[in-house]
Amino acid sequence: MKRILKKAITPFLPSYKVVTTTYQIIPGLPITKKLSTHSFDKGAAKEAKAFYGKVISSEFTKTLAPVEVKLRVAGITVKKTQYGPIQKLNKRKIQHHA
Repeated sequence: MKRILKKAITPFLPSYKVVTTTYQIIPGLPITKKLSTHSFDKGAAKEAKAFYGKVISSEFTKTLAPVEVKLRVAGITVKKTQYGPIQKLNKRKIQHHA
């Protein structure tokens, strides 16, 4: 019975994503940013939160500064962690890099 109920509810649960934005700053050149997205299935809250926790606690992530990590639920950012001077970056001069 529990299985049937879970299968019926799952399509209506929100989807989860962990989005990592890495900024590259080279003096004399425009600032570039690169997005990395890790998507999770609908209703996979535990897995997404655990992955977000691993990413923000990783020493590798901290050495990439400036970097911004977001936990998004149904397109809305619910948690955000920043390393480095992201607030000081001029957002209008940033070029997107695929």
